[in-house]
Amino acid sequence: MGLAACNSAGGLVSPDVTNAPAAGFVDISPGSEEEFIVNVGRRIYFDQGSAVVTDEARITITKQADWLKKNKKWLVKIQGHADDPGSEAAQKTLSTQRANAVMAELVKLGVSPKRMWVKGYGVERPVTDCDELACKSQNRRVVVNLREEFDDSAPR
Repeated sequence: MGLAACNSAGGLVSPDVTNAPAAGFVDISPGSEEEFIVNVGRRIYFDQGSAVVTDEARITITKQADWLKKNKKWLVKIQGHADDPGSEAAQKTLSTQRANAVMAELVKLGVSPKRMWVKGYGVERPVTDCDELACKSQNRRVVVNLREEFDDSAPR
């Protein structure tokens, strides 16, 4: 008879932490923001200087669209970010183009544009501040955030 929820090797027994629920996300309810973040994903990354949705990004966007079509109570703020060469104005434009590209993909996949709006932040909200290419690439992103109501950046 084996032990449930334990690992054993060489006579040692340890708790099964590999399959333990993620801290802070023990009771994820269907249709919740936590479910969206953990099981769907809210970040889409872009190549340097580009607002073109890659095939890899399209996989995440498709999962987002499927989830959003099932969970119509949520509004969606699509936030674009940049960390690319160029002026602050160019960064703001590129981040807005990235957010618009993600919104266009979501609309193509059947999510109502009336539930979504975009905001380009340029370099205002970096995930990390560094000079290394691998590090900077984390800032070249769009974050799809769920909202219960429109905020000041939503078009009127």
